[in-house]
Amino acid sequence: MRFLLRITFWLGLVLVLLPRDKTPESEKLPQIGAADAVQAATAAVSDVTQFCKRQPAACEVGGQAATIIGQRAQDGAKKIYQIINDKKEQLEKTDKKAPDHTGSIALAGEGDAASGEAPRDTLSQDDLALEWRGPAAAPAN
Repeated sequence: MRFLLRITFWLGLVLVLLPRDKTPESEKLPQIGAADAVQAATAAVSDVTQFCKRQPAACEVGGQAATIIGQRAQDGAKKIYQIINDKKEQLEKTDKKAPDHTGSIALAGEGDAASGEAPRDTLSQDDLALEWRGPAAAPAN
């Protein structure tokens, strides 16, 4: 409980001390010095630390609520982590597909490629029956 109060205090202090742009509305606000702000913050922190002595039941319930909230946050973080891991595994499975290759190129260990020689006489009779045509002649200028 005290941890949350300290975090809230310091975060609020940082937000208050951040530089701001000058606007007509900011000129109308009361001007407080840094020393006055620190003194007021110290008094507020001192009062908050005495709160549990004045209201022990409220502190106990607040501590239990903080525990429940922390447990729910932990469960939510575990669920998000699991979802991310499931998506990652699905992506890895889809990326592990067969390598791209054509049937005319033998893989290592298949046929003549394993012996280091290029395959010969791979044209079918239909391929051999086609007449060869060279490139079209360019028109004369």
